[in-house]
Amino acid sequence: MSTAATSLDLTAIRAQFPILQQPDPRGRPVIYLDNGASAQKPQRVIDKEIEVYSRHYANAYRGVYEFGQIVDDSVEATRQTVRDLIGAESQEEIVFTSGTTMSLNLVASCWGRHTLKPGDEILLTEMEHHANIVPWQMIAEQTGAVVRYIPLTSDYRLDLSDLPGLITERTKIVAVTGMSNVLGTLVDPRPLADAVHQVGGVLVVDAAQSILHQQHHVVNDGIDFLTFSGHKIYGPSGVGVLYGKREHLEAMPPFLGGGHMIERVFPDHSTWSPPPAKFEAGTLPIAQAIALKPAIEFVQELGYASIQAHEHDLLVKATEQLSEVPGLKIYGPGLDHKGAIVTFTLEGAHPQDLAFLLNKKGVCVRHGHHCTMPLHDKLGLTATVRASFGVYNTAEEVDQLTDALHYARKRLRLS
Repeated sequence: MSTAATSLDLTAIRAQFPILQQPDPRGRPVIYLDNGASAQKPQRVIDKEIEVYSRHYANAYRGVYEFGQIVDDSVEATRQTVRDLIGAESQEEIVFTSGTTMSLNLVASCWGRHTLKPGDEILLTEMEHHANIVPWQMIAEQTGAVVRYIPLTSDYRLDLSDLPGLITERTKIVAVTGMSNVLGTLVDPRPLADAVHQVGGVLVVDAAQSILHQQHHVVNDGIDFLTFSGHKIYGPSGVGVLYGKREHLEAMPPFLGGGHMIERVFPDHSTWSPPPAKFEAGTLPIAQAIALKPAIEFVQELGYASIQAHEHDLLVKATEQLSEVPGLKIYGPGLDHKGAIVTFTLEGAHPQDLAFLLNKKGVCVRHGHHCTMPLHDKLGLTATVRASFGVYNTAEEVDQLTDALHYARKRLRLS
């Protein structure tokens, strides 16, 4: 393993996750390889949620009493931590939502509806999650805009060989994943940002999958909007982040109407609070937003460089070992262009049956189309199996995955 990877104390890291310290419901050690769907939570995140509910819970931005002030300050402290994580220029550019899906719908509805006209184009990629396809389809139908797609190369990378033909004067929005949740393909946003800004459009990055594995810097990367979910970065479910350049957020109409997002309500009209409050109508996921801070701090303390090095070692080992399993095919680009995901099929085995048999050995993976039906259609598949790694996964767990696949082949009489 690399020097950076071995600098991580995996025993100490794993000790922070209570779910990894106890057996699963069948009494087996937990071999959790479904981090692409959701990551487990360190004790500090769990403790913070409990602390909010048991020691000083109150609604946010509602009261001047002590509980209310503690909550307000804690939510704003998380906002600052998120700002530092992604390199935003101000806290006011950080909006709390319920998750990536809501964030993308917010941008599609508020920015898309505000700017798109008939004939304008929205450019996506062929490997997007449904959450970064469906909202744009809906807005395109409402505005008369057209959805187009950046194709993939034969080795599962973005084909930018004809970037001037893809991004034209008609292109108003480019919305791309930071990392494919199936192929693991990593996307460099800078070339796309430069091209779309030259024609007056904006770049939206869905970082739901990539935020767990790599650093994003919205200013350096030229990103106009960036989204991610707390539960993907070792934090709570129910809270997400939308970053938007301040000038964009100020120009956009609100997404939802209600309390907190208003400046003044009259009988016949209302005026809005400035961002981020303009986009945070109603009661926030308060405890979850506060508990997102220690999750981000956990990642920051380890450092993305060390996390990437460790996960890359796991990816290399898994790719080498799984490639030797007869009939198994891995989908995705070369190891230098992908994150810590191994998605595969096994000849003669339905992905659901395979996932079921891996579970017999205590190995947790995901099967299905992973909310990427267009990508699976392109691959000529209905479903695949995905093993996705996090910082607490070990080389021994890769061995257990490999052993479980050989067990599955025998149970399915494929050998």
